[in-house]
Amino acid sequence: MGRSTRRRPTGPRRATFAAFALILGGGGLVGVNVYASATEGGSGGDAAQTRGAMAGTIDCPDVGAQLTQVPDQARADVDKELALLDQQIAEAYQRLQTTAQEQRQDSGFADNAIMNPLKEKRAATIERIAVAIGRVGDRPADLDSLAGCTLTVPDAQAGGQGPSQGQGQGQGQGQQGGGQAGNGGQAGNGPVAADFVDITKVQPNVPAAPRTTADASTGSFTTRCGVNADKNYNTDNVIVAPGVTNGAHHTHDYVGNQKINAFSSNATFLAGGTSCENKDDLSSYYWPVLRLQDGTQEFDQNQDGGGKEGNVGRILTAQEAEIKYVGSPTGKVVAMPQFLRIITGDAKTTTNGLANANAHWSCTGFEDKVQLTEQYPICPQGSKVVRSFAFQSCWDGRNTDSANHRTHVAFADASGNCGNGFKAIPQLTMRLVYDVPAPAVENGQVKNAYAVDGFPEQLHKPATDHDDFISITTGGLAQEIADCVNSGRQCGSGADGGADPGSGGGASQQPTDEPTQEPTQEPTQPPTDQPTDAPTAQPSETRSGTPSEEAPATQPPAGGGDGQAAGSTTAPRTGQADGGRPTVSSTTNPRVYATSSSRASTAAAAGDEDDAKGDGDAAGDGSANGDGSATGTGAAAQSQAAVPNSPVAAGQSEQQAVQGGGLAETGTTLWPAAAGTVLLIAGLIVLARSKRRFVR
Repeated sequence: MGRSTRRRPTGPRRATFAAFALILGGGGLVGVNVYASATEGGSGGDAAQTRGAMAGTIDCPDVGAQLTQVPDQARADVDKELALLDQQIAEAYQRLQTTAQEQRQDSGFADNAIMNPLKEKRAATIERIAVAIGRVGDRPADLDSLAGCTLTVPDAQAGGQGPSQGQGQGQGQGQQGGGQAGNGGQAGNGPVAADFVDITKVQPNVPAAPRTTADASTGSFTTRCGVNADKNYNTDNVIVAPGVTNGAHHTHDYVGNQKINAFSSNATFLAGGTSCENKDDLSSYYWPVLRLQDGTQEFDQNQDGGGKEGNVGRILTAQEAEIKYVGSPTGKVVAMPQFLRIITGDAKTTTNGLANANAHWSCTGFEDKVQLTEQYPICPQGSKVVRSFAFQSCWDGRNTDSANHRTHVAFADASGNCGNGFKAIPQLTMRLVYDVPAPAVENGQVKNAYAVDGFPEQLHKPATDHDDFISITTGGLAQEIADCVNSGRQCGSGADGGADPGSGGGASQQPTDEPTQEPTQEPTQPPTDQPTDAPTAQPSETRSGTPSEEAPATQPPAGGGDGQAAGSTTAPRTGQADGGRPTVSSTTNPRVYATSSSRASTAAAAGDEDDAKGDGDAAGDGSANGDGSATGTGAAAQSQAAVPNSPVAAGQSEQQAVQGGGLAETGTTLWPAAAGTVLLIAGLIVLARSKRRFVR
């Protein structure tokens, strides 16, 4: 047998092979990392920005708004299913926010994993609604056509001029003048720079109030109920979603009645106690909280309706809360019926449009000149943010609620008249004043933003602001309010013109820089005997019925207008009219207020005139109503920005997330390159040493 002549590798050769292996492995890791970074749109960047960059919103038809007629026997089931529709949208939106990576890698991911499953769930829920109504009445037609939703995402390819849409038509969040990535905001669902305007740059837009007639009811009745300094919060809405925990999907401030939650009803309202000075006023006045997005983790950071659904930041307590009932400019009013429910404004204007918007934002010192609907004001030094509401003042004379919570009440027309058999009632007006640190808009990004709580997919737009009211009185107070207003007197707690001391609901308090602690009074929970897994609605008589004995049985209706007769299947007009004062003395249809130019006002807020000449032009020259008609003079159409700000997913609110990525996320992105570099250097060192040994 011949002797093998193959030589075994010597020490230097083995070292050389090892060196080349290290060099190749290290170089490979570096190359893979660079390629991955390039395909994801650049190196660095944080995970929040990756998620937010693809975030838009989900636009679904509002099924509840279409249900103008629901038999009393079916309302409990219908209310439960409508609340489920809201829950389905919230869950789909959260999934949209957290799957940007998957959406980039698979163009069909959003449709297949989010939108199509959502449509299937909605179709099943809508079918149950139709069945519930059909059991006791006429089955509604064409409800199934409302199952499909629209996905709207920022259109990066369009240079910020508008949204990209999928599955039909909808309103998306385009880019405007540079702005923030995705939907902006501390939780990645708004607001953005275009949602703010320097109020000193806005032209006066408040029209004159309707002229009063000789028969006008010119009095007012003020009730002091505090500012909710005791922190009575919950995320229910007993009007829209009775029997459903977290039916609002955002947090409410409550003054007046202190025991309002999803499981309250006419049978329990009178036992609730009140924060009002007048102990006969047990009415419930509640509105979405206002938050400062300063990175604070509030008590509800990890709760439904709070941080888990994109409502983040420090809850601000109003410094003043003025609640006043005023009269009609054209005639006398009748007393409100017991348990009358009214919702003013629309919490879903981002997707529904502005037809029912009734948000009024201003600053102290500007209220009689400028009112805004589609933008939050940036107030000058020494001025405070003001939210004001003027509720519907015409009542159908019969129902205390309606299936869509709108058709039993209406706004007066431009002259102040109720029509079609509707009766004038005292108009509830509210004025909330906040000491808010002024946001700063720089390079298309907003810092220190504030925003109203809302449904997660509504992106915290200012137009979504709304207010809720249930009339609950004892001792003949409802008639006393009507008599005061009709007689032209100034009555109630504020008749002397003094400032609201914040009694009952706690003294007025300055917002602090410290994170708010857990409320001393926990949000009200369902009674122990109430099954939480099968929520029940309030009795049907709480939704409609005859007026209480406090309301006069008859009252001659005022002249013609936009109101709708009781029992009609068509909702009375509650959208914008050409007239109407938007302040707390408003008696007519609300108008939608915007600035003369979204482009210019965004630049003004930033203090940079050059921004007004950028690429983020306003979407149009007129402010679009819900029906597409223009309102105001040169008012800008709503144009939402979608430019880089590194928003985080819902439920995260660390301050660094607002500004950009942290070291931890940077490390996770760069570790393959770092490891490859170490291997590459090690290989070179081994190679050099092996060569020296071989030479020796």
